Parts: sequence; C-alpha cells; structure tokens
Amino acid sequence: MSAFLHVTRGQHPLMSDTYDLIVIGGGTGGYPAAIRAGQLGMKAVCINAWLNRDNKPAYGGTCLNAGCIPSKALLESSEMFHRAGHELATHGVKVNAPTLDLVAMQARKSKITSSLTGGIGALFKANGVTGLEGTARLMGKGKVEYTSHSGEKKVLEGKHIIVATGSEPVELKIAPFDHKQICDSWDALDFTEVPGRLGIIGAGVIGVELGSVWARLGSKVTILEALPTFLPMVDQTIAKDAQRQFTKQGLDIRLGAKVISAKSNGKEAVVEYESEGAKKSETFDKLIVAVGRRPYTKGLNAEGVGLELDPRGFVKVDKNYKTNLAGVYATGDVIGGLMLAHKAIEEGVALVEQLHGEKTEVNYNAVPSVIYTTPEVAWVGLTEEQAKAAGHEVKIGASPFAANGRAKALEAATGSVKVISDAKTDRILGVHMIGPYVSEILQSVVVALEFGATTADLQLTMHGHPTLAEALHEAYLAVDGRAIHAINKKKVS
Repeated sequence: MSAFLHVTRGQHPLMSDTYDLIVIGGGTGGYPAAIRAGQLGMKAVCINAWLNRDNKPAYGGTCLNAGCIPSKALLESSEMFHRAGHELATHGVKVNAPTLDLVAMQARKSKITSSLTGGIGALFKANGVTGLEGTARLMGKGKVEYTSHSGEKKVLEGKHIIVATGSEPVELKIAPFDHKQICDSWDALDFTEVPGRLGIIGAGVIGVELGSVWARLGSKVTILEALPTFLPMVDQTIAKDAQRQFTKQGLDIRLGAKVISAKSNGKEAVVEYESEGAKKSETFDKLIVAVGRRPYTKGLNAEGVGLELDPRGFVKVDKNYKTNLAGVYATGDVIGGLMLAHKAIEEGVALVEQLHGEKTEVNYNAVPSVIYTTPEVAWVGLTEEQAKAAGHEVKIGASPFAANGRAKALEAATGSVKVISDAKTDRILGVHMIGPYVSEILQSVVVALEFGATTADLQLTMHGHPTLAEALHEAYLAVDGRAIHAINKKKVS
C-alpha cells in the first residue's frame, strides 16, 4: 500500500474522489457532522489536519486534545490532591501529607485523551465514513485539494462541503508566545513542573480553570484582567460570589489591569501593566495568555476562492450555515458566537440533517455554559441584567447550597442558584448558579428552556431527596415566595 493510501485506526481507504459530503476539520464541529452524514446514508469524508505535540495525528481537535478533556482531567486530579491535603481530615479520614506525582497526573490526562480520540476512527468505520489525515484547500466549484501529511495530493469533489476548522488561541503582539515562559492554553496543560509564580492574562473561563489547576498544586497565581468586571457574561450576583470564592482559594484576581507588554528573558516572564492609573510590573516563572480564541482558516485558500470572512476573520454564514459560495457551509468556532464544543457539535449535526432534507435548527437561547472550577459555575439563558435590558419585567428566585443536605454531606455547601423568570408570562428566562456539580444540575434547565417551561411547571416537578438539584427546585419556588427551606425574598422588577 502506498504512503498516500495508508490510513489508521481501521478507517476506510480512499476509494473514490467523489462524495456527498466533504468535511474539512476533525474536531467537534467536524467529526460528528461526518458521523451523522454516514448514519443518513450519505457518502462522507472527514479531513483531519490536527497533529499533537508528538507529531502524531488525532481526531477531536482542540476539545479532545488541548482543551475540554485534558483540562477537566487535570482539574479533577488537582482537586483530589487538594482534598487529600485539606479536606479528608474533616471527614474523619486521616492521611499523611500528600505528595504530588505530576508525571503520573499528566500520564492519566494523556491516557483519557487518547482513549477518546482513538475511538473516533471506530465510529467512522461503523458509520461508513472515510477519515483522511492531512490538510484541505478549497479550490472552488465543489472541489477540495487534499494533502496527506506525507505530502501526497489528491483532488476530491463533493456535493456539499462543510468548513469546520475551529479556532486557535489568540496571540498578543505585546506578549508573543515562546511556549516556554510565555505560553498558550495548550502549553499550560503540559507543564512538567509546578510553576512557583504563575501569571495569567485573562480572567475568563480558560484563565480561571487553568489558574485553579496550578494553584491547587502549589503555584502562586496572579490573574490580570483588563475589564473592570469579573465574568461579565454571568449573572453578576453569581459572578461576584465566584470572585469571592476564587480569591479565598488563593487566586489573586486583579481587575482593570491592562497589560502593556510581556517579555521572556529565557528564565522568567516580565509583565508590565497599568492599573488604577499607575504602571506596574510583575515577574513570573510562567505566563499563560488566555485572552480568547480566534478562527483558524490557515491554508484554507479562503481568499483564493472568494470565501467571505468578517472583519475578525470568521467565516460568514446565513441562518442555515451557508457561506457565499455555492455548496459550501461552515459551523463551529470558525463562524463565531459561543466557542463551545457542544455548540459546534449541534451545529454540524443540524446542518447535515438540513442537507438531508430535514428541518432542524439550533436553539441559541438554550446553550449551556460551564466553568469547571470548584465550586463550578454554570448558566443558561439570560442574566438578570440582560433580561431587564431586553424589556422583561423579571421576578427572581434564589436558593443557597448552605441549606442543601447533600451539599453539606459533600462538604461543599457553598454557592447558590438564581432563577430569572418573566413576571408576566411566568416563563423561565435564565438560570445561573455556582456550587457543587452544577454542570450536571444545569442540564434539566436546558430541557426546561427547550420546552418553554414556566416557573409553575418546575415548581410542581418533584426532585429527589437528598440531592443537589433540590437547590434548583427551591430557587424555582423562591421566585414566587414559596421556598420551604430558605427565607423568601420575592423580588419583581
């Protein structure tokens, strides 16, 4: 078999140049779309360009290889380390002071990641999808030039083409990556030593998650955020509580701190920033730049074929993900909006079903968001501030985890649930929460929003006892001053 025809993990070899669907991108915006196409009887190929740091190809894109999955593995491991040193004694479990084996922790993370990425090839085989490792270049008129990692080229033709090339970390001109002292989020998941002094530019989801990991393992963490507000996308009652709790845990969160420059001297990163009208300086062993992500379209030949991009480089699409080129569509991070793996998955699947003649759409008013710190922060729908700005008269209900029996048993009775409802229609507009495992509790709210549930509907829904979800039920009851295990403070505004 030639090098060009070599495929891995049981995937189908390239048997034809012509496909019903060509998916460019093997991340969460791409591979699920290809799988769904295979399920619907479409002849699909997925071209995956991702190479890991060991130069080996892997499906799953940023999420499985350098984002969602490895970060959650490290968050869980670092939390176990923290509990062993600070919490087990409270439960009556006496242990010696724990010691950190970072090599084993990183190995566990890598094993979890590889097990998931390796399974995608099997899913392709089961659904009749062809998987190709290499890059793709748009040629126009339904044609794509595929180049294998070994350099072989071939032209593929597709009735439909989906661009799902994802995103990459934003690099600041004032803080260029050297991937040693000044790092991106992927670098920060692969540290071989715990930095004594860790700086992070950006107090968003990525910044606080990575800060939490390394602070638990012993780093002194300083987060510099240019905005004056912490987590502005979260309801501010919840966001302020989160800031208090993260600060108690040792994260030094400095709001209104605008970085002027960051330079590496080969051993340390020196950061100059402005705060409260004064110029200041900090020196770190490692600096993580976590100021967001930008669309990845390198090598796509967008300009060459006239694919329209917006001023920030995102591929422009209509409500059905169609670009300005006939037969070319785009989904996921590369089209902007919330850069979340689950959003990308749903967009790709919805698009494929539309191409198959079905009427499917994504409800962007019910996209869940989570920060996997301890406690977790999770939300869906409008904040109180957004609801009022949109003209809603709102009524608010809240319930603290301090009154929740399961949270107390977990030694995690911190945080609260906040429900925002429309005072006139009684519809749930949004739910924001901070507390133990709220990422799991949130999913019932997503279902409620999908079905247009009212507050009364959910007040009448029985929740198991004792469960963390009872805090959510109490918050629903509190909207109308009916909470049983908390003092009611009914608020309509």
